[in-house]
Amino acid sequence: MMVAPPASATIDDVADRADVSVATVSRALRGLPNVAPSTRERVLRAAADLQYVVDPTASRLAGGRSQTVGLVVPMLGQWYYSRVFTGVEGVVGARGYEVLPFTMSGAGGVGPFLEALPFRKRVDGLVISDTPLDAQQLDTVAAAGVTMVTIGSLMAGVSGLAVDNAAAARLAVGHLTSLGHTRIAQIGGIEDDPFGFSAPVDRFHGYQQALAAAGLDYDPSLAVPGNFSLEGGAEAMHRLLALEEPPTAVFACSDEMAIGAIQVARDAGLGVPEELSVIGIDDHEVSEYIGLTTIRQDVVGQAERAAQLLLDRLRDETVEAVHELYPIRLVVRRTTGPVVPDRGRRR
Repeated sequence: MMVAPPASATIDDVADRADVSVATVSRALRGLPNVAPSTRERVLRAAADLQYVVDPTASRLAGGRSQTVGLVVPMLGQWYYSRVFTGVEGVVGARGYEVLPFTMSGAGGVGPFLEALPFRKRVDGLVISDTPLDAQQLDTVAAAGVTMVTIGSLMAGVSGLAVDNAAAARLAVGHLTSLGHTRIAQIGGIEDDPFGFSAPVDRFHGYQQALAAAGLDYDPSLAVPGNFSLEGGAEAMHRLLALEEPPTAVFACSDEMAIGAIQVARDAGLGVPEELSVIGIDDHEVSEYIGLTTIRQDVVGQAERAAQLLLDRLRDETVEAVHELYPIRLVVRRTTGPVVPDRGRRR
């Protein structure tokens, strides 16, 4: 028996019918990328069944609002931040907002950005990704009259969500030690980091903790920066392979660095995982297709949730700040395997 559509279907009704998020419905109905054809078809069918009609003024707030949300990221062009943008834009776009990105990639990082306050009088709220602010910096943003939500760091009085990066590293390295690896390298973050990223630091600490838990000593020569890029991962792998005793396994703090490292290892004639195991963090879309073992975090899901928290606060300023930790999980594929003793590694 056909179920009659609601008298006035909403985008939430369409999301429920299609069994997807509101952000996915928004992207599908607007013809934006990053929606699988089968998912787009399901959304369109649900919208037709419910006789849903987009009302561009339905979510407009009265009283001098810009209907714009700012997204503050340390740098543009990286996979992670493109996924954050996708998640934020999907949710706020469904409610009639536009997204205005800001980057702190200039010299000096956070300080000059907060001195300029380029978002002032241009946005109703900010989603701040991977940029921890101290109490004085938080006050500076608040004084500009802008509501904020954070991704990647949790700060007092501000809604935010993050993953436990130390736990993610422990899970990754624990997987490698369970396979018998004892000489495990880490490809980490940015040297002389101007942004004060907490994720690379936390992942490094988790790496050290996992080694200690397995009774292994930390070797500083095995911890090299990779700058969260394919090129950085490749350069780091060159350094590791040049060691007198190269590692048998590598924990890369992002899938992009892991992919760069794998290519260099294979170019050097090493079998992955037969002679070198590699694990990353993120679960990049490419990771499934190349068989990369990784620690999955739902980047788009975090961004969608952050955007919803911001909209909730914009509608009702009395909403209390919340802190949420997003789950992580180990995804075992084809780039990790048991250590092979006396395998006669080539360098």
